[in-house]
Amino acid sequence: MAAEAVDADADRLTGLDSAIGDADHGSNMRRGMLAVAAALEKEQPATPGAVLLLAGRTLVSTVGGASGPLYGTLLRRAGKALADVERADDAAVREALAIGVDAVAQLAGAQPNDKTMLDALRPAVEALPDYAAAADAASRGAEATVPLRARKGRASYLGERSVGHMDPGAASSALLIGALARTAADE
Repeated sequence: MAAEAVDADADRLTGLDSAIGDADHGSNMRRGMLAVAAALEKEQPATPGAVLLLAGRTLVSTVGGASGPLYGTLLRRAGKALADVERADDAAVREALAIGVDAVAQLAGAQPNDKTMLDALRPAVEALPDYAAAADAASRGAEATVPLRARKGRASYLGERSVGHMDPGAASSALLIGALARTAADE
């Protein structure tokens, strides 16, 4: 479901990135998520943790720029936190994602309101275990990056010119949290 969401919205992500980045976020995320879908189809991991570990490794190896390592870290750390549990309950999912988000913050040296993917991910984790509320919080977090001045990443080089544009990483994070919410609703 995540690969489909990114594929459908890749042009918008690239458009967001063209305003304050290097115009490749959508195409990179599309390539990475399609590679994840192919890897999952081929290997079919048995546990949620193994799914996240494989997805994270795949993103690191296929997504260029900072997005591959950042999303790879998010998913691999969440996967390690879930370990070998056969079915993750809501509390375990929330804890695993919180660990992954903390790892991203540490890797990026970013904080809330730095105009990064964390601005969508942190409120989403806080809203869990209500997946619909998490998707809404992620979307609102991404929208809240529009008036911010970027303090991290490529957009930070633009200074005040980064104001008025949504952060592409926050936008893709909102897409992924939305896909998680739809998957949870289908179960």
